[in-house]
This record gives sequence, structure tokens and C-alpha cells, in this order.
Amino acid sequence: MSTRYLSGSAVALVTPFRQDRSIDTDALRKLVQFHIEAGTDIIIPCGTTGESPTLSGAEQFEIIRTVKEEAANKIIVAAGAGTNATEHAVELAKNAVQAGASALLSVAPYYNKPSQEGIYQHYKHIAEAVTVPIIIYNVPGRTGCNVSASTILRLARDFGNIAAVKEATENMSQITELLEERPEHLSVLTGEDSMILPFIAMGGDGVISVAANQVPSQVKRLVNAVKEGNLDEARSINRRYRRLFKLNFIESNPVPVKYALARMGMIEENYRLPLVPMSAENKAIMDNELESLGLI
Repeated sequence: MSTRYLSGSAVALVTPFRQDRSIDTDALRKLVQFHIEAGTDIIIPCGTTGESPTLSGAEQFEIIRTVKEEAANKIIVAAGAGTNATEHAVELAKNAVQAGASALLSVAPYYNKPSQEGIYQHYKHIAEAVTVPIIIYNVPGRTGCNVSASTILRLARDFGNIAAVKEATENMSQITELLEERPEHLSVLTGEDSMILPFIAMGGDGVISVAANQVPSQVKRLVNAVKEGNLDEARSINRRYRRLFKLNFIESNPVPVKYALARMGMIEENYRLPLVPMSAENKAIMDNELESLGLI
């Protein structure tokens, strides 16, 4: 098992809203307890699965403060604090730390399509502004640009608090380079539930998971099974939840997973625009899978 600080099963936590689109703090507290009981290692509020682009700075602070208070040091709170304007990303990072975050998840600058040097400078400013560990979030399918392995490695070597990378790609060449050339303190985490088994088998440290919102103990079991070399058990778990991993992206994340959690009785099914509910056809597909897994 890895001794790196940021490892294991991390949940990219949804943000529960009430019908008036305000933060449902009661549901939020229940979600934190759900993850403590399931043995989730890291809880990540206010990430992109938490609809971070629609949250104000005050809401980000309140969500992180609530999660930290409920977690009561039983689980690491690594809060989402990223955006595509560097100065604003620094503000969000400071805000998250002030609210009680023990680490930060900072998404790569999206839409701007900066050069690798621009990406380096973006994270340099964040790393110099806070002292807590920072997770670089590389998700080219959403941001429009890839944070190269060389840039990630350069940042990790230059800044001790660049502590992890969330690789939400299936770029095995890049993943291999990161795993083989990283400094000792850098955790390499997958952002793809469907990649947990091969990723950790290659030497990865864990996952930042969407499916952990629904099945946290099972995702934790999968991570541990691979780390401990119990590949038959890992394949069995992966086979059972493979379809759920895929269905969570049948429409834009986090719409499917929030729908599932609503069906499971954990939150109300509310989103902030521009996200809207799933189609009736896709709801039926998700219902069938949730029923087959005994979740509803």
C-alpha cells in the first residue's frame, strides 16, 4: 500500500441542492457520514462533479466548512478550488484553505487553451499562494487542453506541495511516464472509474471517483483488492459495477449520478442551469441498473 498522503479511494462529491437551488446542508452532512461509514479515504467537495462553475465564493466556503465540520478529522477533505483565470483560482484556493480544506483539487485552465508554459505558471501561482497539498486535475475532454506529463513532473519537482495529479484520461503513455518518472511524494490518481483496475495494477495510488457517490464501499474494496494483488476479487467487483461506471456518463456529469442518488433517497434531484434533468429514456436505463445492483 502506498504511504503517500493522497491515495486510496476519493469521492468527487456532488453538491445537493434544494428545490430553490440553495445548498441543502442537511443532505450534505448525511453524504459525509455515508462516506465516513463506507471507509472513503478522501472527500472532495466543490469539484466539477460538485457543479463548481455554478457556486459563488461564499457557497464554496460554506460547503467546505460544513464538510470539514461533519468530517471531524475522520476523513481527508480535499476541496475543489480551480478555474481558468489564474488570479481567481488563487482566490478560490485561499478561500478553500480558510474554510478548512486539508488539500486542494485544482482543474487545469479550461477553454483558454494555454501553452504548457502558461499551465506551469498557472499552477506555480497557486502553489506559491497556499501551503496545503495541491492535486492537479487533468481532464482534456472537458478543458480542451492536456497537461503534459513533463509539465506535471516539472511542477512536482519545483513545488513540494504539488502533491498529486488526477489523470482523467485513458492516455496510457502519459500515465506510464508519470508513474515511472515521478518524484517520491507525487501521488498519481485516476479520474476514470473504468480505469481503476489497470491503473492501480500499473502502480497508481488510487482514484477520484464519481461512482463512489453511489457505491463508496465497493469502490474502496476495488482499490484495495488491486493494491493487495487480489486480482480475481478486483475483476469480480469491476465486472459487477462496470456498467454503472459507464452509465454515470450517459449524459453530462453530474446529472446521472445525482439522479441515481435521488432515486436512492439521499438527495433531491435538483441541478443548476445549464444542467437539466436526464431524458426519460436515460432515467429508465439508470433505474434498471440501480435495481439490478440492489441500490433501489
